[in-house]
Amino acid sequence: MYGVRGKIGVIVPSLNNTLEPEFNRMTPEGVAVYATRLRLERGVPDDLRAMANLTEQAGELLRHADVDVIAYCCTTGSLIDGVDWDEELAGRLHKATNLPVTTTASAAIAAMQALDIETVSVATPYIDEVNEIERAYIEARGIQVANIQGLQFTRGEELHSLDHVAARKFCAAAMHDLADGLFVSCTDFASIDFAEELERDLGKPVITSNTATLWEVLRLLNITQPIEGFGRLLAGTAGGR
Repeated sequence: MYGVRGKIGVIVPSLNNTLEPEFNRMTPEGVAVYATRLRLERGVPDDLRAMANLTEQAGELLRHADVDVIAYCCTTGSLIDGVDWDEELAGRLHKATNLPVTTTASAAIAAMQALDIETVSVATPYIDEVNEIERAYIEARGIQVANIQGLQFTRGEELHSLDHVAARKFCAAAMHDLADGLFVSCTDFASIDFAEELERDLGKPVITSNTATLWEVLRLLNITQPIEGFGRLLAGTAGGR
């Protein structure tokens, strides 16, 4: 039987090629991931806002699969419409499904707090307009942004063509000396293959949108076993289930 320890429901932008493969690599044995998608073709503010229109319907579809928890898995999609947008989305999903809910934006903040990151650098694929919205969201949560640097991509194919060597180099270059850690933002930014190595090189924690989201949903499932190989956020948990 699949998902005997927990079933994770994820709501994913339609252009995303990365979240499900990375989640399936990282989830512990006995945990299953079930996805549904919302239409998104460009990572620009209007499209990111419009993506949320069918949020409740997406949650209802996941409820049909008897999931135990739902995550809205788009970083900027869960913060694009104001500093409380993540909480509004989570509230809408909870009301529609009566299930525990988180968003990637909320999970990233919780992860930064858990790792005592007071000042963060952020590497993104986004355009500057979206980056500034993300900066405002993070700083509204009491975490200073030392640097936020984007690749100026708006379409999935641009990001999907970025090889891991170039992606790692870009992320490393975004790290500011005064930052306590690095956040690699975007659930479609493939980065778990180098996150732990980059941590060792920088000497500071590296959080990705997908490691943060998985860490948070596992906490909601009361699964706290360490998961090795993807950075100290997932490896640093204690205990087990």
